Amino acid sequence: MDKTITFTSELYQYLLDHNLDEHPVQSQLREHTATLESSSLQIAAEQGAFMRLLVRMLRARRTIEIGVFTGYSALTVALELPEDGRIIACDINEEWTSVAREFWRRAGVDGKIDLRIAPALETLDSLIADGEDGTFDFAFIDADKARYPDYYERCMTLLRAGGLIAIDNTLWAGRLVDPALSDPDTEAIRRINREVHEDTRVVSALVNIGDGMLLALKR
Repeated sequence: MDKTITFTSELYQYLLDHNLDEHPVQSQLREHTATLESSSLQIAAEQGAFMRLLVRMLRARRTIEIGVFTGYSALTVALELPEDGRIIACDINEEWTSVAREFWRRAGVDGKIDLRIAPALETLDSLIADGEDGTFDFAFIDADKARYPDYYERCMTLLRAGGLIAIDNTLWAGRLVDPALSDPDTEAIRRINREVHEDTRVVSALVNIGDGMLLALKR
């Protein structure tokens, strides 16, 4: 039996009204990003609220973000980190991340975010080479879908036991269940959902929030 309700515009607004407790700069950044042509790349507001809760529950100090865009998710996490907390933020787009830098500065969290403009796998491999295995508390993956399985494995190496990986877009607007679709991105999402579900190293849940968020808690 289908247990998931259908969201009307009115019900979605009710969810936002009873879910968000944004910092003023978060609201400003969401509003600014909504004016951009690629605004759909930003996480949903309720996902930000959910991530905030996860980071607080983990008492996270060191985190990883793969795919920064204009910086809303990194801002959300940074606001929950202690003063000595740090995010390693991976992206390759200088234009979008220049927006992120400005809003991070406005919120006073820019000192917590180490933005690395380079292919994420290079950054992750350098962290592993530097002996940082098992030293991170949380990782958020929201970048090129074809690389999701590779990002996941690197993050598994870098996370401590009890650390959490959150992966975005894992319901892929429903395209996953269309057997006629076999493009690389769709296949990569199917693969990561299957592999994490079967991975005995984690406890996982695929959550219907935003475009789907896959959670994997490292045992």
